[in-house]
Amino acid sequence: MPAPPDPSAALARILSLIGNASRARGRPAARLLAVSKTRPPPAIAAIAAAGQRAFGENYVQEALPKIEALRPLGLEWHLIGHLQSNKAELAARAFDWVQTVDRPKLVAALARHRPTALAPLNVLIQVNIDDETSKSGCRPQEVATLAAAIAAQPRLRLRGLMAIPAPEPDFDRRRAAFRAMAALFVALRADHPDLDTLSMGMSEDFATAIEEGATMVRVGSALFGPRPPKP
Repeated sequence: MPAPPDPSAALARILSLIGNASRARGRPAARLLAVSKTRPPPAIAAIAAAGQRAFGENYVQEALPKIEALRPLGLEWHLIGHLQSNKAELAARAFDWVQTVDRPKLVAALARHRPTALAPLNVLIQVNIDDETSKSGCRPQEVATLAAAIAAQPRLRLRGLMAIPAPEPDFDRRRAAFRAMAALFVALRADHPDLDTLSMGMSEDFATAIEEGATMVRVGSALFGPRPPKP
């Protein structure tokens, strides 16, 4: 197993690439979300010490002990994996963002369980832009209705859209998916002008995603190194 990269150097490299891709399109720098799933708290703390504040987790149960252990660092936590309705209460209490809202039942559950002592929960609508039967996310034609339901909830704050396009080896097809998401985002902003986040692009394609309009990219292995093998 290769040694993990130096946290400061890895973060600086990724931020530089993000900045270059953003400037090339005349846009503000896209935001980096460090994907910390499967990573232990010390590895997350090392990236945080280098200056990264926002981290993404796939599973509520895996994330909860990390969030508690690292609470003194004041990090921002995003849920980026599929959320089951029976985990909505835990997610609403623990996370700052949920990026994978894709059905009305989830909207109602998150709103009901978001504590009034906390700021409204930041929400992204996950879109199944490739219409993959095995993937979570609503259909593009369902976005407007779901957005209206979220906007009607005072304990939720609709921030934008999220997608995980199919890992196409053909980058033109991947680019087309990013472009379709950007068009959907622009259309949605006509009714919700405060939207500011289009989350798409990962370690291998974030520069392409930024070129097509991403304002947030999700990077894991390029920051933390290869994931440890499953036991």
